[in-house]
Amino acid sequence: MDVYATTAGDEAFLLDLLNTTPVIDGAPTDLLADLATAAPWLADHEIAATTGELAALVRARGVLQAVVRGDESPSALQPFLDRVHLAPTGTDTGLQWRLHGGDATGAARAIVAWDGLRITSPGRLRPCANTECRLFLLDRSKPNTARWCSMAICGNRMKARRHYRRSRADS
Repeated sequence: MDVYATTAGDEAFLLDLLNTTPVIDGAPTDLLADLATAAPWLADHEIAATTGELAALVRARGVLQAVVRGDESPSALQPFLDRVHLAPTGTDTGLQWRLHGGDATGAARAIVAWDGLRITSPGRLRPCANTECRLFLLDRSKPNTARWCSMAICGNRMKARRHYRRSRADS
C-alpha cells in the first residue's frame, strides 16, 4: 500500500528546490551557493538557515535532480532518510502527517514530496525539454504533454530553432 503525506505546498517546495540551479545569461547559477545567498530562500520555505541544513539540502537537490532526469535510482535517496520518520496525528479534519527525526528536515521534506508526486502524479515531474535549460516542470495538463518549464521562454526558443532549421533546409 502506497502512503503519501504531502500537500500542494510540499510539491511547490520540491519544484522550487529543483529549480535553484537555473541557467542565467548562459551561465549555470546556484541560488543556494552559500548560506548568505541561500538564507532568504530558506526562510521563505521555513527551513532553518544553518550550514548543516543547507549542505544536506544541496546534496539532496543534486540526487533528486538526477533521479528525476533518470540518471540515478531512487535508492540513492536513502541516506537522506536515515533516522527520519513520519508520524500521524489525528485532527478534527483527518490525519496530519509530521516529519520527525534526522538533522536535515528540508532534505527529507523534499524527498517525501518527490515520493508523493511519484505516487499521485507519476511521470508528471520532469526536466525541461530544452537541453540548454536546467529547470524542471510539474505537468498538470490533462494530456500530460507539457515539455518546457515555460512556454514563453523555452518553448518559444525551441520552436524558433526548429523553424530556423526548417527554413534554412528549404533554401
